[in-house]
Amino acid sequence: MAAPSKIDAQQLSDLGRRYSAVRRRTADLCSNLSPEDHMVQSTLEASPVKWHLAHSAWFFETFLLTPHLRGYVPLDGQYRSLFNSYYNAVGDRPARDTRGAMSRPSLEEVMAYRAHVDAAMRELLECELSSEVRSVVELGLNHEQQHQELIVTDAKHALWSNPLQPAFIASMPRQTSEVQPLRWIAFQEGVYEIGNSGDSFAFDNESPRHKVFIQPFELASRLVTNGEFLGFIHDGGYSRPELWLSDGWEAARSAAWNAPLYWEKRDQDWWHFTCSGMRRVDLSEPVCHVSFYEAEAYARWAGARLPREAEWELAAASLPVMGNLLESEEFHPAAARHDAPHDDGIQQLFGDCWEWTQSAYSAYPGYRPAGGALGEYNAKFMCNQMVLRGGSCATPQSHIRAGYRNFFPPQTRWQFSGIRLAKDLSGSSR
Repeated sequence: MAAPSKIDAQQLSDLGRRYSAVRRRTADLCSNLSPEDHMVQSTLEASPVKWHLAHSAWFFETFLLTPHLRGYVPLDGQYRSLFNSYYNAVGDRPARDTRGAMSRPSLEEVMAYRAHVDAAMRELLECELSSEVRSVVELGLNHEQQHQELIVTDAKHALWSNPLQPAFIASMPRQTSEVQPLRWIAFQEGVYEIGNSGDSFAFDNESPRHKVFIQPFELASRLVTNGEFLGFIHDGGYSRPELWLSDGWEAARSAAWNAPLYWEKRDQDWWHFTCSGMRRVDLSEPVCHVSFYEAEAYARWAGARLPREAEWELAAASLPVMGNLLESEEFHPAAARHDAPHDDGIQQLFGDCWEWTQSAYSAYPGYRPAGGALGEYNAKFMCNQMVLRGGSCATPQSHIRAGYRNFFPPQTRWQFSGIRLAKDLSGSSR
């Protein structure tokens, strides 16, 4: 195999700068955590922060350095299986629930592994790369951004699980806001196109772009607030089976849900754990850390429904990606602002909370997964999951877009997930 030739300086500068920025952001997110914090796996849904650091390096090593950098030597051959997540085509891997038991390699050794991969990636990025290889670099960068979000969500759950409930970040004073009135924004029926247009990076599950017929509907101008969700609680929402899907009722009863995750009642007031520690629940902020089941039950109680993902994308497609995202470094949803609504009146479509839709996660018409191990990235999960849209306060701004399809099982609560309501314009909400 001949040594690859050099690419021009501008190409190297752009890709290399983006690689360095993404990797640096990951390290910065962990700067307030102790080595012991990096070890905790507090729920099966989460992973230790140390594992996120190692696995994101593993991705670059496995799919770029090993096949495409001549003479590359892994730091430790055992890492190929140790930090594999779910790629069966790559080989064996430890069971997910054992990640918190991996005291070795140490955090120091994992950081040395990342440095080893970074040095090799800098060498690779000086080479002339085919469009196929460059697309894998793009995938790797977006993959790491997904793990940046998971570092925040998983560390938050780990620290909440500690009896001391220490903060992930320093407390940021925030003034209580008046609740922005909820308005209904109408969309007319028609045939629309959704999905990736091919102009920039997107995951394969966002393609192909295709036509959908959308009935006339209305979308709420903002997310459901804590105060509004408290109305559901006070009206016995968690004890009224007629509001719940059957599986949701069983999930709520078996886990004894009576409020969103991280909420607890102190005397007559509700408090919740945030990334800056325990705070009194602000009634104007979006309700967060609710499952699909809770979101669906609330929508039914409110005489509305959850949006379909095509409806959500139609509403978001023409809007700029702006909002309370990871770069704000608050890692907590914020109240809808009175001073900066979009021209069409819709707010909070990007950031704050992932928004549950009523759409099951499945392939778009004509979808074909990629070949090889990378074909396992999304396609194998198209079962028993619900679609969420819009990103959260822990999502990097450059990572999210109108067509982005996130997905989780309906009982999931540890993510920053919230509620936006929709209605049929015909008057029927179902």
